[in-house]
Amino acid sequence: MSLPVFLLDPVPETAVFALDGPEGRHAATVRRIRTSERVVVTDGAGAWVTCEVCAVERDALELTVLARAYEPAPAPRTVVVQALAKGDRGELAVAVLTEAGVDEIVPWSASRSVTVWRAERGEKALLKWRSTARESAKQSRRCWLPVVSALATTAAVCARISAASAAYVLHEDATEPLALAQPPSDGTVMLIVGPEGGISPDELAAFTAAGALPVRLGPTVFRTSTAGVAALSVLNAATSRWS
Repeated sequence: MSLPVFLLDPVPETAVFALDGPEGRHAATVRRIRTSERVVVTDGAGAWVTCEVCAVERDALELTVLARAYEPAPAPRTVVVQALAKGDRGELAVAVLTEAGVDEIVPWSASRSVTVWRAERGEKALLKWRSTARESAKQSRRCWLPVVSALATTAAVCARISAASAAYVLHEDATEPLALAQPPSDGTVMLIVGPEGGISPDELAAFTAAGALPVRLGPTVFRTSTAGVAALSVLNAATSRWS
């Protein structure tokens, strides 16, 4: 079984250091990590250390560094534009996308999104998405945390499509299968996932005009919470990310 992962930015340069604060409390009281066990501590930006627990306090671990390493960022960089979804489906999408290795998630206020982020509610929802990504990254043993960007408009998504190396918009009426796409091996690859009601004709036209290719996953229709991870898996398999 792989070692449990905890986040600490920056990772100390010393041979012995304390993992305290919320991460230390979680390790000591929730995970019940004990002396002589091993853990991984990462800064969420590629640097990580394998450590042995030399002492356990009430809300902290004292760690001895056994090995240090740095993992380069994977290529190509993957960005998923995820339309706002009702209930907890947005958070589910964030969790599974993080597990599949996404590099950035962009919340998108689509015209057919049932959920609307406004003022304080929007700020709380964005924080929830970011917290979900952080916890999912730890669970999936990632040393690179995904970025969860601020809420984007359709115009902002179009600007990002224009700057990307490749962009694919999931649409049930598309004729081109994503499985036959040939994504680039570097740069930025984008996926656009619509809301429960689908992407509107105006939005689809705007995305294609900006350079996105409409694609379909298969003969079935996915929920907005699972379409992104299915498509991301196809891209990961088609590039070196999962090789």
